[in-house]
Amino acid sequence: MKHLYPADVGDYAKTFAVLAVMLQSVLTVVMREATKSSQEFLFGGIYELVKYAAPMFIFGIMYSTIRTNPGATMMNYPLYMRNRWHILFVPSIWWTFTYLLLTPQLQQGRPYNNLGTFCWQFINGNAAQHLWYNVMMLQFIIITPLFWWIARWINNNIKRGWFTLALALIFQICWHLMYEFQVFHGPHDHDWYLLDRVFPSFFIFAIFGTLLWCFHEQLFPLLSKFWWLILICWGLLYGFVTRNFFAFGLPVKFANAPYYLPSMLFYNLTAILAVAAFHLHHIHSHSCWLGRCHHIADYAHRAYLSHVFWLYWIWQLGKDLWLAFNPLLLLIVIYLLTVTCSFTSAYGFHKLWFKLKN
Repeated sequence: MKHLYPADVGDYAKTFAVLAVMLQSVLTVVMREATKSSQEFLFGGIYELVKYAAPMFIFGIMYSTIRTNPGATMMNYPLYMRNRWHILFVPSIWWTFTYLLLTPQLQQGRPYNNLGTFCWQFINGNAAQHLWYNVMMLQFIIITPLFWWIARWINNNIKRGWFTLALALIFQICWHLMYEFQVFHGPHDHDWYLLDRVFPSFFIFAIFGTLLWCFHEQLFPLLSKFWWLILICWGLLYGFVTRNFFAFGLPVKFANAPYYLPSMLFYNLTAILAVAAFHLHHIHSHSCWLGRCHHIADYAHRAYLSHVFWLYWIWQLGKDLWLAFNPLLLLIVIYLLTVTCSFTSAYGFHKLWFKLKN
């Protein structure tokens, strides 16, 4: 089935992911600064609802990569990396420098105090609260040939597809169980915290993106037909993971909602399937959002990189005004401002860089 539309499933996944991660960041600020205890469960429920951002982005990247590089081998790798270097790595470097030099107060972990610790903060994703994910995502870009090889090896063979999915699922469940018992409120809660930014923690979602494209001709009709069943499963899993989250009681802490629990694994997989079904619905209805999501996805990574910077200054410059708002209204206003500033800067810097090069 040839792709004839301006946006693919990967574009929709990136769009949903970047909007979700921005909402997570805004929720963190509003929850810390302006929320009353009676509203904590409401904001916690919203936070858990969009706790699919990182897996969704990995899925979207790998789906689009496999689709746009059919039959790719290591011979294609230098050209692929040259393109990714300009699109992903260069903005990552510039924004990491920006956070460390202009807003060092946003650092996570132990702040830098010399050149060595500055370099360590630069590469480990602690320059700002969201850059841990960027470090993990770039690892998938580097090991993309592995997924090219998997796609070639599967070669539309259903048995090999099921074998790959089963193996990845078993590995991921074992990894999540290890994280739940050893890291999440476990004996290695502090010394193993960097495990959240290594690629094995999200490996299944890259495999999922690879498999969905490899078998899209067989799977797309099923997604279109059984979208209602996907929504039911997603809703049930959302109720389950939210109940587990709220079991920790007050105060509601977002740290109690990690990605690396077995229940979250299946919640995220159903969220991905729901977005894929939504994309197919837009294809069948010839929605204008096909083109819009394609453009949003083009700037999603750059907007993601900048959004915590803009969120910080939006809050700091209007703090006295914001505290007079109702918390739910405040959430909406800050979120819209953050999204607008992030995508405007992504588009503006892209155009500026293009003019400087030419």
